[in-house]
Amino acid sequence: MKKQLLLLAFLISASIINAQDYLDVMKASYHSTTLGNTENDSETDVSNANIEVYFPLPLTSDITMITGFTYENTRLGLINTTEAVDAGFMDRSNLVMTRLNLGVKLEHGKKWSGTYVALPKFASDFNNLGNNDFQMGGLALLEKRYSSKYSLKFGTYISSENFGTTLTPLIGLWYKSKNKKFYINATLPIRADANYSLTDHFSLGANLITSIKSYNLSEFDSNFYVQEESIRFSAFAAYGFLNDALIVRGRVGLDTTDYGVYAEGDTVGLQVLTFQVGGDDRTRLNNEFSAAPFVGIDLIFRTGL
Repeated sequence: MKKQLLLLAFLISASIINAQDYLDVMKASYHSTTLGNTENDSETDVSNANIEVYFPLPLTSDITMITGFTYENTRLGLINTTEAVDAGFMDRSNLVMTRLNLGVKLEHGKKWSGTYVALPKFASDFNNLGNNDFQMGGLALLEKRYSSKYSLKFGTYISSENFGTTLTPLIGLWYKSKNKKFYINATLPIRADANYSLTDHFSLGANLITSIKSYNLSEFDSNFYVQEESIRFSAFAAYGFLNDALIVRGRVGLDTTDYGVYAEGDTVGLQVLTFQVGGDDRTRLNNEFSAAPFVGIDLIFRTGL
């Protein structure tokens, strides 16, 4: 069911690099939920904190350097089977991801531009950093501008993960209505926003974030990793302060994230979206997590372009 939901999200999600008339230079998010277990009555409290910072630096009229970083910390309990307890997992784990965003945006003409970003990261419990904690990703995204209100984007995201290599085709849309009250910012399948302004500073909308990534588990020299497959959908109310330079959003939604635990070296090779090209015969060491409601808050620092 989680794989079908992730595929559905491919039809409705959004981008890292946007064609909008603003730039979110920093975004801090926090949400919490309690995820259940599909096999028994156990539950775990999950908290997730995320910070994204971007520093675009124009070099010429056609070249902009892209720098920034992303930090994410998820705290939850991974134990929900006898096998996991026997493997020596602690009751709760910190899953941490730190990523540099280093790239360039090139103007290829009046209507076309390209964004090319290297995405090196460490993703693990950060107890004993090593080679298995490092992963390398990259993104290439072409954008065609039809007008100041409308553009399309096409590209690919690829990343090495503990379970293998993940390959994600991207397709996106940026649209803003003539009255500037409604916009959609979507690139499939990373993240999405739809927003409608009720007043100059107050708006309502919906948000979708998906991800497929892995974390190495190194505590007590454990030779395991976590594969995260996540869809978080929410409705939000937002209010802008300081002429909309600071936007505060309160969110309520559904978290379908699953955290599968596998032995190191138990891999699938190439994975396209949620499909393993060579099949998946791995042995999972914990049970699937069930979906649950969540609440969250975003702080967004925005500048006009």
